[in-house]
Amino acid sequence: MSDAQKWLVFSITVGAAVLFYLLAPVLTPFLVGAALAYIGDPLVDRLETMRLSRTWSVVVVFSGLLVTVAAVLLLLLPLLQQQIVALVTKLPAYLDWIQRSAWPWLQQSLGLSPELVDFAGLKAMLTEHWQQVGGVAANVLGTLSRSGLAMLAWLANLVLIPLVTFYLLRDWDVLVRRIGELFPRRMDATVARLARDCDGVLGAFLRGQLTVMLALGTVYSVGLWLVGLELALLIGLIAGLVSFVPYLGFILGVLLAGVAAVMQFHDVMHVLLVLLVFGIGQALESFVLTPLLLGDRIGLHPLGVIFAIMAGGQLFGFVGVLVALPTAAVIMVMLRYAHERYLDSRMYADPE
Repeated sequence: MSDAQKWLVFSITVGAAVLFYLLAPVLTPFLVGAALAYIGDPLVDRLETMRLSRTWSVVVVFSGLLVTVAAVLLLLLPLLQQQIVALVTKLPAYLDWIQRSAWPWLQQSLGLSPELVDFAGLKAMLTEHWQQVGGVAANVLGTLSRSGLAMLAWLANLVLIPLVTFYLLRDWDVLVRRIGELFPRRMDATVARLARDCDGVLGAFLRGQLTVMLALGTVYSVGLWLVGLELALLIGLIAGLVSFVPYLGFILGVLLAGVAAVMQFHDVMHVLLVLLVFGIGQALESFVLTPLLLGDRIGLHPLGVIFAIMAGGQLFGFVGVLVALPTAAVIMVMLRYAHERYLDSRMYADPE
């Protein structure tokens, strides 16, 4: 590759990064639609092997995705709403327990000043805001009418996601083929290998990690429900959803469920049961779910995962968080290829 060609590739890369940064606020529905299309494309291909046309295969898979998402929302949203309302209602009681039991122990153990926390002010603030909750629903429509552009943008995103998913599912193979045709012919073998490796990594991440998150959320929620925790569904789903960051779901879930168990039952036994639930979930993730669904194909160190998410959020906001791990996984594929080429190069070999 000549110097002019290298500068051309560099300029295109920088221009694409700048364009992505500028368009980040409107990319969310397209990225979500692309992820759903990527997840559904293997199912469409499989239906095509059964002599179903591409269009009808897309219709079947797309309908299945819509029904699944709608069913999950219809089942979970009312339950989550009930648990959130219950949590807000009991916050003053939780605050009373902290003031009576936990705070004196912390003062004695850590030597904290009694004036460090103003419990009376916290209770007054909670009471004031709780009394205003009843008027919030009445003001929602007025707020939306005053923020017409924000409402239109939200509705546009809601409509765009299924629309983008459908068209990308229908034209996925065509798009992949045309992108492949853009590369120089002498790079066919290299591009095919890197594309295959990237597809394996992204497939492992998107399909495997999503399945792991849903499985862990289910295990945690059911386990905490069996323990008798009132906020079982809320805490279980939170722990499952953040489990894409190694150990974060386990740590956050243990902290939230442990505090909730102490406040609800006031004993050590239920805290131990909470630890047992998350210990079983962690064992399932380490020895069953991750090896079976992910294996070692992503190859990202836990610190690399955390850094990628933080860097993506810092650079591109919410869109950066969405694309951080897939992008980092692809970069790892490129780095492994570059490392392999370096080991085979004259620069690395003995000059003698």
